[in-house]
Amino acid sequence: MKRREFIALIGSVPAWPLAARTQQAGPMRRVGILIPYPEHDQQYQRYVRSLREELARLGWTAGSNVQFDERWTTDNMDRVRDGAAQLLALRPDVIVVWSHRATSVLHQQTRSTPVVFVAVSDPIETGLVTNLARPAGNLTGFMIWENSVVGKMLEILKQITPGMNRAALIFNPENPTSVVITRWFEAAAAALSLRATLAPVRAPAEIELAVESFVREPNGALLFLPDVTVSIHREFITALVARHRLPAIYGSAAIAESGGLMSYGTDIIELWQRAASYVDRILRGEMPGDLPVQQPTTYRLVINLKTAKALNITIPPALLARADEVIE
Repeated sequence: MKRREFIALIGSVPAWPLAARTQQAGPMRRVGILIPYPEHDQQYQRYVRSLREELARLGWTAGSNVQFDERWTTDNMDRVRDGAAQLLALRPDVIVVWSHRATSVLHQQTRSTPVVFVAVSDPIETGLVTNLARPAGNLTGFMIWENSVVGKMLEILKQITPGMNRAALIFNPENPTSVVITRWFEAAAAALSLRATLAPVRAPAEIELAVESFVREPNGALLFLPDVTVSIHREFITALVARHRLPAIYGSAAIAESGGLMSYGTDIIELWQRAASYVDRILRGEMPGDLPVQQPTTYRLVINLKTAKALNITIPPALLARADEVIE
């Protein structure tokens, strides 16, 4: 073959991207994903999709060099435990899990399979890890908030309801962080001279009973922190709260988007994308115990102005100016 023909032949070979070329090397890896939500939940499907898209950007593509095994369990703890056991039986290289409750289940079932958690509240006090900077065990991941957020959420509620003198925390006591969260809530309420009410709930009927009981007295507002049960029933909750014309703040932007008055919390998409970076590092040989547990870096205030108008609540201009998103 002449030199000129050889050069032309080489030039005709496609220049595949580096990520695509590296995908061809090595065995197929396996990533488990445990989500305590129903599979038809479009919001959480979007979150999982953001994880997989970020992993693809990092060079891990389904069917090429990685297989994803998903388990969508709802908040039924028996199904969560069964889903965790199913994933572990597949011997994955790493499992990504959403929520403190589901992470606690995996912590009980394995001390060897690498686990990257997303949206855990206080991993030290609840015994998931012993040190944030160096978790040491098989778990690491990303926290959804820290305790000062409770006080900030109550402060925001007081800005829109100046006569507010009491607040209720709606939470599921099955969440391992409930003891910690209730303590933070009561301390934050006392600092703002608010009477604190704790409302443990597990299902829609209990949520309805708690709200109807609380609304019997005036000048109250509701606080819903990030919780699987609250998020699953977000449309029911926002309709119930609107019916009783109560001001409320939520820890999830998805609930403000579903009709809730406002939310203050972590950028969830960012959390999933950051989780993908840890999955990538573990698949490339790093140990989860060497990867520090990270706290949130971004909080977003979302105000649903349409809901505020329906409730006849005036949002102060200064608060509107602070909002990261205003839904009209």
